[in-house]
Amino acid sequence: MQINEDRDWESYYQADDLMWDHGEASPGLVDFLATDGADIALGQALVPGCGRGHDARALAKAGWQVTGLDIAPSAIPLARELAVAEKLEIDFRLGNFLDDEPSQSFDLLFEHTLFCAINPGQRADYVRAAERRLRPGGTYLAVNYIITDDDGEPPFSTTDDELDERFLPGFELVRRWVPRSYENRQGRELMNLWRRR
Repeated sequence: MQINEDRDWESYYQADDLMWDHGEASPGLVDFLATDGADIALGQALVPGCGRGHDARALAKAGWQVTGLDIAPSAIPLARELAVAEKLEIDFRLGNFLDDEPSQSFDLLFEHTLFCAINPGQRADYVRAAERRLRPGGTYLAVNYIITDDDGEPPFSTTDDELDERFLPGFELVRRWVPRSYENRQGRELMNLWRRR
């Protein structure tokens, strides 16, 4: 099966075909911030693959200093516009999470179904990018889309066993649970709270 290595995410923004965008922050993140999130000291947060910035705005409202990163140029002005409308100061940047050298270290890295959107051949690069961007002891919080069927296009197959195999050497798994999700993903997402060693 031929797998698309470089999906042109910008073309989806140009066509206004954002089927992954639910117009709100991840329900799992919202719930986490309302409960367990209070146990994590506030600081600098990074949201790679931020899209229109729904998750970044939720983190900013909770008191984090947030940087949103996306590879699609058209995502950045859309995210900025929504943040300004809510009077939130968020640093939205155009960039490649996998390849760009980080300009700073972060206390928290949050991602919602970014891991499943990248080509499986680049997942080792993803783990290295997370390690480069998080300070030692930093928190990596992820909502992973757990699916086992692949059609050669994102979202690609992801399992909890693969997550453990890839992240456990450099990260400690603190907690894993099934979060509240969007209706069409209920029971198919897994939330993982990791700490960088």
